[in-house]
Amino acid sequence: MAMDLNSDLGEGYGAWRMGDDAAMLAIVSSANVACGFHAGDPLTILSTLREAAQRGVAVGAHVSYPDRVGFGRRKMDVTPAELEADVVYQIGALQGLAAAAGTRITYVKPHGALYNTIAEDAAQGDAVIAGIRAVDPTLILMALAGASILGRARAAGLTVAAEAFADRGYTAAGALVARREPGAVLHDPEQVAERMLRLATEGTIEAADGSLLRLDAQSICVHGDNPAAVALARRIRDRLVAAGVAIAPFHEVAR
Repeated sequence: MAMDLNSDLGEGYGAWRMGDDAAMLAIVSSANVACGFHAGDPLTILSTLREAAQRGVAVGAHVSYPDRVGFGRRKMDVTPAELEADVVYQIGALQGLAAAAGTRITYVKPHGALYNTIAEDAAQGDAVIAGIRAVDPTLILMALAGASILGRARAAGLTVAAEAFADRGYTAAGALVARREPGAVLHDPEQVAERMLRLATEGTIEAADGSLLRLDAQSICVHGDNPAAVALARRIRDRLVAAGVAIAPFHEVAR
């Protein structure tokens, strides 16, 4: 039994540091690296990629709406042509930096509002799919477990990986609890670790209303900008490994 553990990294910008990338890269098996549209300057991104390469951590392009001020968490009404071009641009930029760092991009994970929008929005979802296919159709798309985008991507010929969020609450319908709502972000390492162990071994997670959701996920995300991110990720890893769940890059188990 194996599970991927991923985190959003490379999100610092100039003098502003976001999270502890070095510490997270010692824990996770996959790194979603910012591409400059929501966060990340070239030097920060390159440094993160070099550290990932040194540690053998898989790397994905964390593509976003062009929204640095809002950290990519504001939905944008962009045309499919614009969005496809934005995705192509970001993947291409990260591929160049990854080559310089001695590694390569194996997957794409949309960030923030784009991630949530394409989960069910066919027009924007198809634009992201088209952007990935235009650059490299062997790249895997990582998306929310249970979302319709997974089926659309498979139908378009992409390999997909479904993910669950360790530090986020879920609604009974399987969506993430909106960040403005109580219980949207979870902070207790023990509670989160037990939730993720249950997900990895039983395929279920408790929703905010106490009901059980069945999620088929190959990866678990811990947000790198959460102040408790390192402690959460380390506790999840330790708990899974102790229970016999191997931690491995999700591209090895994607389907």
